Formats: sequence, C-alpha cells, structure tokens
Amino acid sequence: MNPALIKEQFPILNQEINGHPLVYLDSAASSQKPRKVLDALKHYYEWDNANVHRGVHTLGSRATDDYESARERVARFINAQHREEIIFTRGTTTALNLVASSYGHSVLGEGDEIVITPMEHHSNLIPWQQLALKTGAVLKYIPLQSDGSILLDDVEKTVTPKTKIVAMAYVSNVLGVVNPVKQIAEIAHRHGAVMVVDGAQSTPHMKIDVQDLDCDFYAFSGHKMCAPTGIGVLYGKKRLLEAMEPIEYGGEMIDDVGMFESTWKELPYKFEGGTPIIAGAVGLAAAIDFLEEIGMDEIHRHETKLAAYSIQRLSEIDGVTIYGPREREVGLITFNLDDVHPHDVATVLDASGIAIRAGHHCCQPLMRWLEASATARASFYLYNTEEDIDRLADALIQAKEYFK
Repeated sequence: MNPALIKEQFPILNQEINGHPLVYLDSAASSQKPRKVLDALKHYYEWDNANVHRGVHTLGSRATDDYESARERVARFINAQHREEIIFTRGTTTALNLVASSYGHSVLGEGDEIVITPMEHHSNLIPWQQLALKTGAVLKYIPLQSDGSILLDDVEKTVTPKTKIVAMAYVSNVLGVVNPVKQIAEIAHRHGAVMVVDGAQSTPHMKIDVQDLDCDFYAFSGHKMCAPTGIGVLYGKKRLLEAMEPIEYGGEMIDDVGMFESTWKELPYKFEGGTPIIAGAVGLAAAIDFLEEIGMDEIHRHETKLAAYSIQRLSEIDGVTIYGPREREVGLITFNLDDVHPHDVATVLDASGIAIRAGHHCCQPLMRWLEASATARASFYLYNTEEDIDRLADALIQAKEYFK
C-alpha cells in the first residue's frame, strides 16, 4: 500500500492549519473519510433518501435495499454466521449499553461476577459498574502488568464459576495493548460466562473474525474506520439475541401492538426501534469496501511499522515518557513531556499543524494506575507516513525548548 496515494483520497487532509500542512494524528478518536464514503452519502441523499421497511414506493424500496445490503456487508466483514446477528446502533457506546441493559439485567443477581480490566474505556466500564450497583453483582478487575498488558494466568485466577460476564477491549485506546480475547473467551466459556468485546480500536486496524474469536458480543463504531459518525454495530450470537428483550420501544421494532401488551419483530429489527441510521449504514458499507480494497492485513502491517518507528523517534527525545509496551501491533503512542501539561503540548503541536489528542481519553481509572492526570496521544491510520511521525518528533523537540 502507498499511504501517500491513499491520503489523496481524503479531501480534508489536503489543507493547511496555522500555515502548515495538516498532519492528522487523532484517528483513534475519529478517522477521516475518503471520497468514496463521501460520494456514497451524497448519492444516497440525492437519489435514494426515504424511510425503510414501511414504504412500497420506489425510493423506499431502494433505501431498504441499501440498508439491508449494508447489514450483509458488515456480516461478511466480521464473518458473522447470520445477517440477523448484526444490530445497527449509534456506536460502540450504545451497543455495549444494550448488552448490559438487556442481557446483563436478565442474567445477573446478587453475588454474580462481572470481570473487566482497568484499561477499559468508560463505555465499557460504566455500564457494568451501574449494572453491578443495580443487581448486587460484584465488579472484578484483572490486574495489569507493569507495561499495561494482562496475563492469562491472572485471567484464570479472576474468572470463577460465579462469573457471568467477561468484558474487555480488544485493543486499549491508551496503551496500544492487544488483549488475547480469543483465549480469554475460552476461559470465560469454561466457567459458563459470556465474552463481550469492545472492538472500537481493533476493527479499523486488523482483520476481525467473530466466529474465530468465539466472542458472544462484539461492538464497534463506524467513525473510527472511515465511515460517518453516528453509526455502529453490535454483533451478538443469534441464540443470545433471540432470548434478549429490547430496551427501546416504538416504531419499526414491533410486531403487534394491543391496548395493554405488544409483541416484537424478529431479529435484528426488535433492537432497531424508530427510523434507523440509514445513511450511516450506507456510509459504513462504503467504508468497508474502501478498507478491504486496500486489505486489512496490509493496513495492520503498515500500522505496526509506524508504531515501531514512532516509539523509536519519541524514545530519542529526553523527557518524553511513553506508556504501554514497547512492542505493539497498533498505530498509537501515548506519552507525556516532563513538566508540561498534555493540553499545552497539544496546543503547541496544533500551532505547527499537527493534530493529536490530550486528556484522560475516557480512561480515568487507567490514568490513576499510570499515576498521570492526563496524557498526550498520537494515533496513526492508513493515510499516515513516517514523515508525519518525523514532523511530530521535531515539533515535540521544539515544544520542549519552548517550555524550557
């Protein structure tokens, strides 16, 4: 793959910020969108825009075809066994909350266990925290090693016959750790628990096969993988989804409504109440086409190379602390510059046209574990190059001199 040629397909990247060519290093928060996705959205709104499922006119039929084709496209992308296992949501957060509120409430009782890790994004921590408070379940944490990784031996010690749910990120949005979720799913299943995977940071960057992982639920967002904001996916094993109750009620999801009781449609529609995110699904399908034309394995190799180069370059700068393992497979690096607040670092970098993220990254328990109130984070994607990392390193050296 040629990242310079790929970059040309992203109109937003062809601009200057504060008099400098833009270097976008914030894709872990939200990726940019290629022309192919923008064109798909434009075509839908100019040609096919209508509500789905309920209309028999031509526009309604075309919109329905687009929407359901997108579901089938997603199912193939993550190798789901059935198209009905794909639920469109607003994003990873909504998907995880759906699992916690529907499945979690139906299976958890006093003394049951939910197992997570301290590295979780708030979206995969607060739903379980609140569920434990409401049901009397116990929230347990798998301990982290000094570099932020986890050991399977510690998973074995933490998961018990009382464990009903194990939930964790496939990839940490702070540490760049890739968790062994396939092996952890096997441990969870051996104890009768289900495995919930937060795939927000993994799905854009590596090939995903939910059947091979044998996870029970898998959630991800479109906006981190070149698709529009406001569209996400919950994958769930069909037998589990069929047994679950919806948590949103209204149009689209009903089968029959009486004065005092109602029944629900079959999967996946019982979880998609109201007018769905039609254009978002169309954009997500176009983004998947774009990514697979390049190749998920190629993207993964490219990011692994960038990660190694970024760690090498930033390690050469005195006063830079890098968090997480030195060997990593995903394109993000989280760091701090001694005695300089991350927000100040990000502001100075922005003056040079370099966009990074600064803050707690929705991981406050992990920040406390790192003994840092906040960190800076540079994250890379298929349109980034080693020259972008050189710009980052040079700007950090200038920032160091400026603050000194």
